Amino acid sequence: MKIYFRAVAFMLLLVASATQAVIETYQFNSPELEERYQTLSFELRCPKCQNQNIADSDAPIAKDLRKLLHQQLQAGASNSEIQEFMVVRYGEFVLYRPRFAGPTILLWLAPVLLFICAVGVVFVSFGRRSELSSSAEDLSEDERQRLQGLLDDKEGPS
Repeated sequence: MKIYFRAVAFMLLLVASATQAVIETYQFNSPELEERYQTLSFELRCPKCQNQNIADSDAPIAKDLRKLLHQQLQAGASNSEIQEFMVVRYGEFVLYRPRFAGPTILLWLAPVLLFICAVGVVFVSFGRRSELSSSAEDLSEDERQRLQGLLDDKEGPS
């Protein structure tokens, strides 16, 4: 029994040590640089994790990107220069908000195109529905009596 408790304690220790994230602290020359660092680190996607930004990722490449981001900010690079450097090095995927250019135009225009298609489908379906209802009103008296007879036969005796 004593061995069992030691094994459980050891497993809990391993799990607890694996869940602790490394907190990096960088010194900045001004609060504006620190704010830009925070903003950019949340706008850049981790190339390994894919669903996390570099600020939240514990992957080694995210750590390297945070260090590189700090170095570039300290060197005086602008936000657009840093983003351009990251795109050249890791591709457009590294940006959470891709630019409106080249292959990403489809990403930006797809919601608008889908909305236009949906509106078109709605108009076409309402147009057909109104055609069907107007054709039912155009029945002659003989056709209405025949239709009523068919409907009465289906209902059967009550």
